[in-house]
Amino acid sequence: MTDETPDPEDAPVAGLAETDETSEESTEVPQDVLDEVERLTRLAREAVDEQEAAAYRERRADLLAEFDFRARVREDDTHDTLVLHPEEWVDGGVVQMEAVEDVDRGIERPLGGPGDGEDWDAIAARNHAIAEAVAEDHGAVHGENATALAEFMNNHYAQPIDSATDDEIEEFVTEYFPRNAWPSEKQRDRIDRSVALTLDVADSF
Repeated sequence: MTDETPDPEDAPVAGLAETDETSEESTEVPQDVLDEVERLTRLAREAVDEQEAAAYRERRADLLAEFDFRARVREDDTHDTLVLHPEEWVDGGVVQMEAVEDVDRGIERPLGGPGDGEDWDAIAARNHAIAEAVAEDHGAVHGENATALAEFMNNHYAQPIDSATDDEIEEFVTEYFPRNAWPSEKQRDRIDRSVALTLDVADSF
């Protein structure tokens, strides 16, 4: 089930870059809100009951309204994309291009990829179970880092940890982890080892 009924406001906005992390995200919409908005979007798409899907979309709209943003899902032949844009860009239900002074304020997150169509809850539960196993086998610090990796894979790619590509791991270590995990000094010092341990555990899970 798709999570959107098309309407005039869903017209594409040219120039938005598809990205998970920008400075604008952190200033206009907090990262934890973005992650929750994406989670609600995935739940709405997977819901069988339309009332349930509508409830997820309403919750998403309420969260974004606090920051004067709107959400829609753009669908194409390769993958679907969650698009967030400022409320002020819309007039009469239609995005007004003359109002788009800075396209970087728009936020896009891909919803497709290897995890698309799979059960998000099952993927998330397995990733968290892997993180718990890392904590049990290798200690709390590595477990905390593994949990951060699990959250990253859940919310940004909806994929199992063991499917992470080298580029996704690099994105996690260099961008997501220092900006969103609020790591301690011990966590920072051990992140590379933590990732290696987590991937080892995931391979045998």
